[in-house]
Amino acid sequence: MNEHGSTTVGTALWGRAEQQEFRGRVRGCLLGGAIGDALGAGIEFDSLAAVRAAHGPAGVTGYVPAYGRRGAVTDDTQMTLFTAEGLIRAHVRRDTGAWHPPTDIHGAYLRWAATQRDWGPDERVADAGWLAREEWLYARRAPGNACLSGLADTTMGTPEAPKNPDSKGCGAVMRSAPFGLLVGWEPRQVFRLAADCAVQTHGHPTGRLAAGAFAAVVHGVVRGETLEGAVRGALALLAAHAGHEETTAALLRALDAVRQGPPTAERLESLGEGWVAEEALAMGVYCALVAEDVRHGLLLAVNHGGDSDSTGSICGNILGALHGETVLPPGWVVELEGRSTILELADDFAMELTQGPALHGRDAASAAWLARYPRA
Repeated sequence: MNEHGSTTVGTALWGRAEQQEFRGRVRGCLLGGAIGDALGAGIEFDSLAAVRAAHGPAGVTGYVPAYGRRGAVTDDTQMTLFTAEGLIRAHVRRDTGAWHPPTDIHGAYLRWAATQRDWGPDERVADAGWLAREEWLYARRAPGNACLSGLADTTMGTPEAPKNPDSKGCGAVMRSAPFGLLVGWEPRQVFRLAADCAVQTHGHPTGRLAAGAFAAVVHGVVRGETLEGAVRGALALLAAHAGHEETTAALLRALDAVRQGPPTAERLESLGEGWVAEEALAMGVYCALVAEDVRHGLLLAVNHGGDSDSTGSICGNILGALHGETVLPPGWVVELEGRSTILELADDFAMELTQGPALHGRDAASAAWLARYPRA
């Protein structure tokens, strides 16, 4: 096991019920994040007063048009999907003896970056994989400058030489939920991998450590912890890293806000606006902690005057991972852009983690799987 090692979880360790539950949590995490993203997409740049003036005292109560349709997702969902795809490819490539997940994640993010500048899929790229050929992903949905500049060339940011060392925008946090779905990994390894991949675009300590903490929270709830317990676990991991103070303070404010009274938009806004990493994380965590149900939590997470799609996405990732896909409001699920792609990727992710050896192990190799997730 190296610095990005994992505890290998083979099919033999997964019973049928366990596989079904895990698949439901993966689906819930990816779909829930996309729903939260889509709920906030149409009001992302509006003040709370403007949101209420346009949609009533309660703010938005469902999807509103964005990018020409209802249920449209943004760069938050796009990049989250490529994170998941990169993690699958890392596990597939491990059979070759090459095991450096940040490299595979960087390759996935470069494929995302191509969707922001190209008209559509380039069929000449033999090892692009299936996700990069999904035409609906070729759309600019207000991507962050740090994400675009960090991936403008093929040089990979590392902890020793991070891209955008002064950036702590929320762009690394909002894409990091899939790291938390690596249930066979130890929490500190999940935290570190998410943080090490964050520096490919966001090099500020808060930008990368908030991404690590978010992954650790998702990891905790997927492994059966309470949400508050998972947050406190993330705080313990944060404490071991230099520069953790901003992220730690933000999460502690979120925990404290839970005890200050009934949740309101104003109380949420006391945690920030969500444009920077620690604020987006704290706001998404707070809404998940106080959520009466998924609908209540997600609407709280988007009805504020800040980065509504990112806070909605973070909250949705957490609630979906915590409860599974069946708690998601069906009306929101069916109208969600890219639903079939998200479900297909979620099921592939769950299959790789639970049945990977049967797909590309020493004694078996599925040509179809290796075409979907090339080892190159």
